[in-house]
Amino acid sequence: MTNADLFEAAQRVIPGGVNSPVRAFGSVGSAPYFVARAEGPYVFDVEGRRYLDFVQSYGAIILGHAHPAVTEAVAAAAADGTSYGAPTQREVRLAELIAEAAPGVEQVRLVSSGTEATMTAVRLARGHTGRPRIVKFAGCYHGHADALLAAGGSGVATLGLSGSDGVPPNAVADTVVAPYNEVPELDDQVAAVIVEPVAANMGVVPPVPGFLQGLRAACDEAGALLIFDEVITGFRLGRGGAAERFGMTPDIACFGKVIGGGLPIGALGARTEIMQTLAPTGPVYQAGTLSGNPLATAAGLAVLEQLTPEFYIDLEATVTATAAQLDTMLAEAGYEATMIQEGTLLGLYMGQPPGDDATWRPKNYDDARTTDEQAYARLHAQALAKGMAFAPGAYEAIFVSTTRKEYMEELSLRL
Repeated sequence: MTNADLFEAAQRVIPGGVNSPVRAFGSVGSAPYFVARAEGPYVFDVEGRRYLDFVQSYGAIILGHAHPAVTEAVAAAAADGTSYGAPTQREVRLAELIAEAAPGVEQVRLVSSGTEATMTAVRLARGHTGRPRIVKFAGCYHGHADALLAAGGSGVATLGLSGSDGVPPNAVADTVVAPYNEVPELDDQVAAVIVEPVAANMGVVPPVPGFLQGLRAACDEAGALLIFDEVITGFRLGRGGAAERFGMTPDIACFGKVIGGGLPIGALGARTEIMQTLAPTGPVYQAGTLSGNPLATAAGLAVLEQLTPEFYIDLEATVTATAAQLDTMLAEAGYEATMIQEGTLLGLYMGQPPGDDATWRPKNYDDARTTDEQAYARLHAQALAKGMAFAPGAYEAIFVSTTRKEYMEELSLRL
């Protein structure tokens, strides 16, 4: 069966033919390939084509696809059963490893996705402080919970408006949207500020010096909690994530992606005083039949065992080399583009920098939206034809694994 055949069949039984909107390839004006299998830095579609994969399950795959340590751990766990609705030893160990690595985390609650982690973090913050209001930043994505699907201009801090049909205005009435990289004023109604410490859903936008520290100080002064959404940065920027990289201690941290090794999982953690507000020890309710799933925890443990200091040195070197190679490749193909690197995260902005400033870097959502989406669509199609799979959206980060040799060899072929 071809990719086109599968997409036609999918559209008959799945809205838009996909189970997550960006996969429909609508923003790049084409149709998706359907993956049959993956290995290392490659994915293979149902027609047998091989692609150098810069998606890596949007950051969940850090060791490369089908890493033997992960697949063996999952297979062994599956042989003992796939779900119990009861506690397991592995979930205890995974929580211990997260608490050991993440600054400020003493207790952890495992959930089934990054969206569930941020949703629970917001509920926990409101329950712990007794306050209603949440501050988020324009361009930062924290999953599809109603309260966090607020849209707002990034020019001024504003009460959020619904960012999706089906989300009533009262669901976001207590969500304030502020410009990224600017510290907002907080009052005694603010329960928490939630932020991607490195924004990775509007391309890659690093925090400017003093921004995260300013948020910490503002939260402390107002009595609000600071939530780091480390679903992407956690265990990717380093074992201690962005909090460790920037010397920060959030009140609540959210995780996903890497900690599941490609299987559905999420987590939130905080100091014991805050976490004890969650049921069954406190009044803030949260539950999940598949929370702490034995397959996901087995995969997560297998991944975290590989994440040594040497691993991150190698990964960052791979990202740096990839950025340089991509920059050269794009220039030779006639594209104007700016590569943004923050440690092991890589972003791409298409088009001429504002004012033709070679030192330009995006600082907020307005800056991020200057990317040339049409140029990205052309690049995406051209790269796909040459066997390179970038995310089908101009605002996604570029992810690589540590298999540097393959990336360098493939990119040397140019466009």
